[in-house]
Amino acid sequence: MEFRKIKYSDLNSKQKEIYNFQKIASVLADYGFNCIKLADDWLGADFLAYHKDGADTLRVQLKSRLTIDKKYQGKELYMAFPIKNSWCLIEHDLLVTMVGNNTNWLNTDSWLTKGQYHSASPSQKLLQSINNYVLKNT
Repeated sequence: MEFRKIKYSDLNSKQKEIYNFQKIASVLADYGFNCIKLADDWLGADFLAYHKDGADTLRVQLKSRLTIDKKYQGKELYMAFPIKNSWCLIEHDLLVTMVGNNTNWLNTDSWLTKGQYHSASPSQKLLQSINNYVLKNT
């Protein structure tokens, strides 16, 4: 078999989700986590990440961009999304707080009416505020 790299843009939405899961799972392995892809959104999670020490199991919603959504509030879900060439992993409700402190997104029609907001290019101010939650590739 000849191995050829693929173009992310050539993938359909389901393939992109699987691709992104494999990428974030690889990064989380460096932090001691084993990831299990779920067949359906169990309690809002796309996958579980459990730590080698057995003390932490995270329920994670995987997105292709920074996303907040009212349906995830109060569920102790983590959001995983790419930021440049890294991945951010942050608890959803904390992310909403940081968005509120650093943007006007919570005052937009999208948030107030539709209950969600997402951005592929968040402001530098917001990126700085979530920097501690960006996983460094080792």
